[in-house]
Amino acid sequence: MAEQPTFEQNLSQLETIVNQLEQGDVPLEQALDQFQKGVALSKQLQSTLEGAEKTLTKMMNENGDEVPFEQADANE
Repeated sequence: MAEQPTFEQNLSQLETIVNQLEQGDVPLEQALDQFQKGVALSKQLQSTLEGAEKTLTKMMNENGDEVPFEQADANE
């Protein structure tokens, strides 16, 4: 079973695809394939960022329950 690429690896691959497409010297079929891969990578990266944001905006309250950061702040 192959390991999942890291966020940084996916970002690097997306940057490579964007650079290749910006140069404009990629055959049409390859450009379309690269574009589709880029869109898929972009969606993966966005999902990872959203998950990280949800994790970072939660805190544990005194009962050990997860609560949104703003709500934890308001209870103090």
